[in-house]
Amino acid sequence: MICTEYVAGTQPFVVRRRVRWGECDPAGVVYTASFSDYVISFAELFYGFLFDGAPQAVKNHHGFGTPTRALEFDFRRSLKPDETFDATVEVEAIRTRTCTLVITARMADGEIAFVARLTPVCIRRDARESIEMPAVLRDALEGYRARCAEQPYAGESQ
Repeated sequence: MICTEYVAGTQPFVVRRRVRWGECDPAGVVYTASFSDYVISFAELFYGFLFDGAPQAVKNHHGFGTPTRALEFDFRRSLKPDETFDATVEVEAIRTRTCTLVITARMADGEIAFVARLTPVCIRRDARESIEMPAVLRDALEGYRARCAEQPYAGESQ
């Protein structure tokens, strides 16, 4: 069995991803919608790292969720089956009810494949209404951002 996605580093948080054939159209490039799946998967892996546990279970325990409020892409190149890229997660902003994660996907040679900005909003799970960001999430995001500022990403070889 070949793993197509795994955490390659945590400082900063990096997910290594190999494009699967089924994620591509007949022309052999990744479907646009597949990029959204990539980004949501990277964010869930990031939350799992931040909370040191299953992200949905931790959020359920604390009574909040993080549905997507905004998702933006800047596509720089197409991706084809079996290509591998590294996606680095940065915390761009932490607000009252939201934060923005910037996910930059780079090829082995450093070329940027895409940049995504994901803005989740914190909600109360039982009422599905926005709430102030819970301290457990705010503290984890601030701690991660501070550690990344101390040790900027130098890149990794694939």
